[in-house]
Amino acid sequence: MNHRSGFVNILGNPNVGKSTIMNALVGEKLSIITSKAQTTRHRIMGIVNGDDFQIIYSDTPGILKPQYKLQEAMMSFVNIALTDADVILYVTDVTERPLAEKEYTEKIKSSGIPVIIAVNKIDLSNQNDLEKTVESWYSSFPGSPVIPVSALNRFNIESLLNAILNKLPEGEPFFPKDQLTDKYERFFASEILREKILTNYKKEVPYSVEIEIESFKDEPRIIKIRALIHVSRDSQKGIIIGHKGSMLKRVGTEARLDMENFFGKKVFLELYVKVTKDWRDKPAMLKRFGYR
Repeated sequence: MNHRSGFVNILGNPNVGKSTIMNALVGEKLSIITSKAQTTRHRIMGIVNGDDFQIIYSDTPGILKPQYKLQEAMMSFVNIALTDADVILYVTDVTERPLAEKEYTEKIKSSGIPVIIAVNKIDLSNQNDLEKTVESWYSSFPGSPVIPVSALNRFNIESLLNAILNKLPEGEPFFPKDQLTDKYERFFASEILREKILTNYKKEVPYSVEIEIESFKDEPRIIKIRALIHVSRDSQKGIIIGHKGSMLKRVGTEARLDMENFFGKKVFLELYVKVTKDWRDKPAMLKRFGYR
């Protein structure tokens, strides 16, 4: 068989499990995962290679109606993903009403790009309800495979992979066969730290935070990282730091342990907090943080 290669862009509403599905398909934790909506901010590529194929998966932010410039930038990643895909993997779940986001699914249909529907979180449903959900998506996307999966339990991921391979066009690989992602180590360090902030803080605070890696020194026995945590308002700085620095210490410890596991090396992590007022609505700051 000839070599197949292509871009599989993962789209869907917030919290349906897009990042969990990509991590399961790639076999590595490239996208951070929390129970909060809007966890994914950037477009992250994960590359899977076989002897006769290369799949470039692209995890994107959840589809939303922007309320500030950061979300506009996030949606621009989604819109670009709709134009440069060889295959669209549209992720929904058993709790989501089919075509809840009708405007965007109509865009997907009219794009002319082959579509695969992944119905995630089937462990939360019963057989009868699942069959109705699958049938509804078959009716909405005639001719497109509808694959029920549980990404968390890695159930039916192999069937999803086979469906993707069947849709993949023939072609030479776009990236070296040993490359896993398009992102650099600094990016993953910042995402690991942001994940810990998402899981340790409540309400608006995690959404007002951006991570900047000021220095990343990979020495023979240790990686030395200096990270700046930007917040939007003065009051958020105290929340991030916590009483006598307790919260910042907890976040730093959890992030360091995950970084050591991810990089396979000891990590020395320095954290600082800075108030960068209303950074989410400042184009210059968004560009600096990689959103433009």
